[in-house]
Amino acid sequence: MRISVVGCGYLGAVHAASLVELGHEVVGVDVDERKVQALSRGRSPFYEPGFQDLLEHSLASGSLSFSTDINAAAGARVHFVCVGTPQKHGEYGADLRFVQTAAESLLEVLEPGELVAGKSTVPVGTAARLAAMFQEKVPGSLLAWNPEFLREGFAVRDTLHPDRLVYGLPAGRDAGAAQALLDEVYAPIVARGVPKVETDYATAEMVKTAANSFLATKISFINAMAELCEATGADVKQLADAIGYDDRIGRKFLNAGLGFGGGCLPKDIRAFMARAGELGADQALTFLREVDNINMRRRIRMVELAREVCDGSLLGKRVAVLGAAFKPDSDDIRDSPALNVAAQLQLQGAVVRVTDPAAVENSRRQWPQLDYADTAEEAAERADAVLVLTEWREYRELDPVAFGTVVAQKRVLDGRNALDREAWLAAGWSYRALGRRAG
Repeated sequence: MRISVVGCGYLGAVHAASLVELGHEVVGVDVDERKVQALSRGRSPFYEPGFQDLLEHSLASGSLSFSTDINAAAGARVHFVCVGTPQKHGEYGADLRFVQTAAESLLEVLEPGELVAGKSTVPVGTAARLAAMFQEKVPGSLLAWNPEFLREGFAVRDTLHPDRLVYGLPAGRDAGAAQALLDEVYAPIVARGVPKVETDYATAEMVKTAANSFLATKISFINAMAELCEATGADVKQLADAIGYDDRIGRKFLNAGLGFGGGCLPKDIRAFMARAGELGADQALTFLREVDNINMRRRIRMVELAREVCDGSLLGKRVAVLGAAFKPDSDDIRDSPALNVAAQLQLQGAVVRVTDPAAVENSRRQWPQLDYADTAEEAAERADAVLVLTEWREYRELDPVAFGTVVAQKRVLDGRNALDREAWLAAGWSYRALGRRAG
């Protein structure tokens, strides 16, 4: 099948290359000429494990191309919309300008019988509005909403081996035609018996935001428990282990620490709240405001903890920050808790050096006021305190004995509860973590 993917950022580029792996001929379209040129040359514009090899293989097959011209999408039977929906400036709601622009651009090439499949995360009601526009302008065209569930660091695997497929289908006779086209797109996945949910537009639109809201709530719940553990002397890691054995709760996403960031969870829960307010159902999601508040308090508490460790003052103290990306195995620094903490430490007079295995260049462009190092050892040279704020494997596996030879003071703050506490204590370090007793 010939397929177009409109929007070749993180979501779109991974989706386009993965569709080639599923056996299709794909053209990716994006207005960013530098991005298109980089992808066309087989250079990934972002860090994502496995994507570089997939991109090179897909290009070498001759079945993947990229263009800045929407006319390159002509003749595709399915057009995926994979553009971003960032938070509006100064508001909670989602900015749908890129979705609207992408949809309008497709009107230039869309033909009756072809399917537009939205993958972007959008507020409820967006798909119905776009479907009406397509029906008016191109009678006989189809629209479905097919939300994505990619985890950064696992995007290739999540695309090629998803845990479910969700089809938001039009009402009436068009539903069968839209479903058949999506089944053809995902034929190898469907053949494996992957669970498939066929539903209406509104439900499909809500699935992604509901899932992200649930995960955010779970993370903020354990971080709220961390606040109570600090007040009572309890240990949040042991608490999480104990309640995680209950299969109704589960241990995943119960790691107390610095909280969530990135380009999805924060803006999605805020957009969810905004849309609920527009629909007159704002009381249903008021709890998400506290979820957001708990998450932001973690960053403030980490700065306070660093000040405590540094004898009550950060002025002139050398602080190493290990991690800049919002999560490991990614170079994404959007709403990064690690960089937010680093900037706050610097504002309070600390001499901060930041390092990250993948995100230093992105960080330097967005946060040029911070100082950066290439390695953990370089960042920690003569440091008065070391903060582990992104749980990269490289940092989890640091040798606390050898690492202790480069610092001025053996003080570590484990912002993700990711280190072997006993090993660091045995190596002579003082150990602090959110929700855990001092050691």
